Amino acid sequence: MKLVECPRDAWQGLEETIPTELKTEYLLALSSAGFKHIDAVSFVSPKHVKQMADSEEVMSQFLASLPAGAPAPEIIGIVVNERGIERALATPGVTTIGYPYSISAYFRRANANMSRGESRAFVESARKATKASGHGLVVYISMAFGNPYDEPWGPEIVEDTLVWLKDTGVRTVSLADTVGTATPEQVGSLYRDVKDCVAGVELGVHLHSRPEGATEKLLAAYDAGCRRFDGALTGLGGCPFAGDELVGNVATETIVAALASLGADCGVRASALVPAIAMTEEIRAKYSQARVM
Repeated sequence: MKLVECPRDAWQGLEETIPTELKTEYLLALSSAGFKHIDAVSFVSPKHVKQMADSEEVMSQFLASLPAGAPAPEIIGIVVNERGIERALATPGVTTIGYPYSISAYFRRANANMSRGESRAFVESARKATKASGHGLVVYISMAFGNPYDEPWGPEIVEDTLVWLKDTGVRTVSLADTVGTATPEQVGSLYRDVKDCVAGVELGVHLHSRPEGATEKLLAAYDAGCRRFDGALTGLGGCPFAGDELVGNVATETIVAALASLGADCGVRASALVPAIAMTEEIRAKYSQARVM
């Protein structure tokens, strides 16, 4: 069982810039709460995502502030171009590179300004770079559960992408419901349909959802065999390139409760989340959101 906390995804749509020191304090609170896998930073143009302009400094302060002897968590840094890879690999503390690979042509252009061929070439480049440096690589399949753009979609498209990623050497993939429209039935059905084509690949889900229905989606993914879940405390966040009507991430506390109801241990206790949840609520209230959740 692996639980990935995603403050980077939670913060990127906030209207006001969170101070570097507060971001650092927050990551320390997550580490203290027991999170071993954190999607913490991205290395993208501040013109497009101003909230992530200080990623190098956040990581520097975070490493310097970890208690002596405390194990550092896996830190995922999101990239969308070659410059981003260079920055991420040069930043101490970043252990894994993450890339959102869209199977929607419209969203691919909006998010990374790439054609399908360019995006696939970038994945191959990222795989080579991370293999040489010893970093991990996780690829998120954006719009994995369908898209609102009337573009072709089906399990066979997701399966083709997964097989190609496996053949490229990618060993961690997360299926993303980027716009949060998938039903529990769709989540479970897609996961079952594609999981067997990528034996040996860690296949997770990164779901966006309104609070209602989130638990059912999580349980559907778990019942289908998923054991890697992404979330964000209080359900804060969402993708700023998916459209104006955004839903947030699935709340981490919802994930913890849903898994606990099944007797599954995700490595984080609900009681340990209380201080971090309080910090999240303060950040939400003070820095607001630029877009509707």
